[in-house]
Amino acid sequence: MFEPIEANYTPDGDDWKVEVTCRGKTLKATAPGLIAARDRADQLVEKLAPNEEIRTVVHTLEGDAVKFTAAYLTARLGTEPKKADEVTTTPPAATGS
Repeated sequence: MFEPIEANYTPDGDDWKVEVTCRGKTLKATAPGLIAARDRADQLVEKLAPNEEIRTVVHTLEGDAVKFTAAYLTARLGTEPKKADEVTTTPPAATGS
């Protein structure tokens, strides 16, 4: 039966803790930054499921997959997340030709 592998990340000062769980087993690690923690999670997944051809890993930040995706893309792209009051909710005005 198929069971996803879970990788949960938690900030720890400037470092990140990552905990990977698969089939009731858990491995933990710490890394300096979210990108390094994501790479470390891949290493832990390899240890927990070395013979799996296809692996589905669900990455979460404190249990929230969308929160992890936003934080990871922000770190990867080197941008700062906008504050709620800075986010534009209306599309820009169309310009005529």
